[in-house]
Amino acid sequence: MQTPPPPFPDLDRDASEPIYRQLYWRFREAIANGLLRPGERVPAARALARELGLARGTIDTAYSLLTCEGYLQARGQAGTVVAPDIGSNPLPASRSPQASPAISHTAQPLPFQLGVPALDAFPKKLWAQIGARCVRSTCPQDMANPSAYGLQALRTALASYLQVSRGISCVPEQVFITAGYQDSLALITHALLKPGDRVLIEDPGYPPTRQLLQHLQIQTVALAVDHEGMRLPAAHTRAQAAVVTPAHQSPLCVSLSLPRRLELLAWANRQQAWIIEDDYDGEYRYISRPLPALKSLDREGRVIYSGTFSKVLFPGLRLAYVVVPQARIERFEHASRNVRSSCPQLTQAIVASFMTQGHFARHILRMRKLYGERRAFTRTGLQNVLGEHVRIDSSPGGMHLILRLGGQQSDVELARRMHKAGLFAEALSEWSHLGEKPSGLLLGFANIDSQASAEALGRQILALMRDAPPVTRSG
Repeated sequence: MQTPPPPFPDLDRDASEPIYRQLYWRFREAIANGLLRPGERVPAARALARELGLARGTIDTAYSLLTCEGYLQARGQAGTVVAPDIGSNPLPASRSPQASPAISHTAQPLPFQLGVPALDAFPKKLWAQIGARCVRSTCPQDMANPSAYGLQALRTALASYLQVSRGISCVPEQVFITAGYQDSLALITHALLKPGDRVLIEDPGYPPTRQLLQHLQIQTVALAVDHEGMRLPAAHTRAQAAVVTPAHQSPLCVSLSLPRRLELLAWANRQQAWIIEDDYDGEYRYISRPLPALKSLDREGRVIYSGTFSKVLFPGLRLAYVVVPQARIERFEHASRNVRSSCPQLTQAIVASFMTQGHFARHILRMRKLYGERRAFTRTGLQNVLGEHVRIDSSPGGMHLILRLGGQQSDVELARRMHKAGLFAEALSEWSHLGEKPSGLLLGFANIDSQASAEALGRQILALMRDAPPVTRSG
């Protein structure tokens, strides 16, 4: 028997918050209030769309966000259920009219936290001044419903910046503003793909990419990554798209070589497939100038470029963008209207002003220099302490280091012990699904402020390594 829809309040179709975000919050509140219990099946997306009179894509996007954050679990033909272990994890407080409007002060990022830029070096005073000017200059038309495609001023600023910095020739109409990488991937999927399509992904690769695509009923095909980047598919490989991180592969930090870039473009042209270019850490290269984007080589309109402000500014913005081929603008406009992003217009205005006044380019240059320094002394500090126990990969860019572990160390167990001790780490093996999984730790260095700090943290890691039980292998 089909589970009935949770007792949601009426959805406000005139609100600035997109419908899929309203659904997202209503599910979270239903779980927090006990209306949906751990392990309980939630309505099928098709049934809920029919019940609420919404597009199927709107429901799919809400479900994908809830799944990625651990509130729901997809179980194939058995349907989608509330995560069985959600009861053991306290949920964040739900939104309510009585909640304080002030920004909550969450815990500081852990040492080695991935995906967090140097927050101590962000120009907060300048940002506040620009924000205040944007608020003061707000006029009535700015307070109406924002464009589903993004603020025109920001789309124009991005088109100009990408032309100069990444070699991408585009007009503002090709730029669509989203609420983060996963939102960008969901938009691209709804615009260009359909359930059952095949998408090539890197292995090892960013786990949320695989998770989101699979939740949207897209088949993923993993391709191994070596020192030249993703090993390209055979000429006859059938797939509708490929997701790649060519500038700085996530997580191995290698760049897709020029011959492989050209081969990948040729494959996409032959197959009439799409290449989704995630320009992961493309701005941060320390041994030479940043590489041109793969899209700058695209002559047939097969590449969709995806970028984000999470690392070049700060993650709390929840702001990203995609650049689409001119021939697909109308299709993305249609998808954007159905899968609307939740990017406050005021935030977009602040970022647009930050860019057009030249602050963004200067900030990138400062951060590139700072991260080069922090990368060097973090590597040196860790090597001084852990040199006999780990091998630290040499990488040309990015914001994290890879510590390769010996055969007697489990990266999953060591990462777990580090978390328990207040240090951040991700196990490299959990990013891979092919063959013999590599063993290593992914450690962010952007917020390590000195070599002495790196050495002190290295001593904590060494103590945890010595206390860890050895890996036992069967067979």
